[in-house]
Amino acid sequence: MAKVTFETDLCKGCGLCVSACPKGLLELAKDTINKKGHNPARMTDESQCIGCAFCATMCPDSVITVEK
Repeated sequence: MAKVTFETDLCKGCGLCVSACPKGLLELAKDTINKKGHNPARMTDESQCIGCAFCATMCPDSVITVEK
């Protein structure tokens, strides 16, 4: 199982990581606003993550870290 962490306060909520996840495990947190005023990305079910790191690769601000 992979561990995915987000620098939530640096996320600009662009959604590129959400689109890149082949398992559809990421979403933009509609109930949370970070310090920059954006809805940050979050993992919905980390136990299903395959650790492909497509999300981290697509993130233009490098706010996602994937550890296998």
